[in-house]
Amino acid sequence: MRFILRRVIELAVVMFGLSVLIFVISRVLPGDPVRFALGPQATEEQIAQLSREMGLDQPLVVQYWRLIKGLFQGDLGVSLTTFRPIAGDLATFLPASLELALFSMGLAILVGVPLGVMTAVYRNRSRDYIGRALAFTGVAIPVFWLALLVQALLSFQWRIFPPLGRIDADVRPPPHVTGSFLIDSLLVLDIGLLFHVLSFLILPAVVLAASPMAMILRLLRASMIDEMGKDYVLTARANGMPRNLLIHKYVLRNAFSATLTIIGLLFGFFIGGAFIVETVFSWPGIGRYGVRALQFKDFNAIIAVTLLVGLAYAAANTVVAVLYGWLDPRLRLGRR
Repeated sequence: MRFILRRVIELAVVMFGLSVLIFVISRVLPGDPVRFALGPQATEEQIAQLSREMGLDQPLVVQYWRLIKGLFQGDLGVSLTTFRPIAGDLATFLPASLELALFSMGLAILVGVPLGVMTAVYRNRSRDYIGRALAFTGVAIPVFWLALLVQALLSFQWRIFPPLGRIDADVRPPPHVTGSFLIDSLLVLDIGLLFHVLSFLILPAVVLAASPMAMILRLLRASMIDEMGKDYVLTARANGMPRNLLIHKYVLRNAFSATLTIIGLLFGFFIGGAFIVETVFSWPGIGRYGVRALQFKDFNAIIAVTLLVGLAYAAANTVVAVLYGWLDPRLRLGRR
């Protein structure tokens, strides 16, 4: 419990530092967000009135205190682009981003881990060369270019997958339970709607998972090759332990610690890195919402989206640290 409590305290400190940093950066950005929101025809009286309503005419210390107080109360302010409460906007757009992030993360793990094991076991053979080439390609190709490429080929030219959006405009979404169309369509057992939702989800998920899958593959391959050269592996092989048992029960678990770190960090990447993918595929998530907030200097929305992405990174690191202690008790009991 002390180990977990220490990690949670570290999470709180990181989030406090991030809140200070993003607040200062948002206030030194050029441009007046109120003028952006009201348009070029707004009068000085209208600008002054909206500034007073948003609290932007108060000292920075007071503005930051209102921000922190609102965070604890669940009040993130009002967006200057949608003129709706930001908490409501995030609740609307977050399920789509989580659906895309979790699906992409699952795809990256399901493909990257078996390929990493295969390339390590069949080192310097044809399977290893193919896997390493795939990993190199996934890391080297920019996300925006890969998104445009697969969209142009698989959507506009070959018409295999729909190019934009989350669901067709003439199709009724499933009843709202979790906010994830994929899960909600499963809950109502609507198989036709499930495949319809999947057809929109596959392309952005594959693009978002390409680079993380390559990272998992390369890191796991290197860790397993290092682990297979250790004495306990050589002893087990000499004593006749079956190869599959040795690889999957012992070597993979011991080599998975380093890979677990990158998987935890990648969850934050899937939330924050989806900005480009959501914009290209018009996916209605917080990434697209954040891009629009940046375009119109919507300070409140920028701060909220940044804190949400930072929380995803920090929380993932905390969970990984706890899982580290479970996988390797030496980390958990080191100070004792």
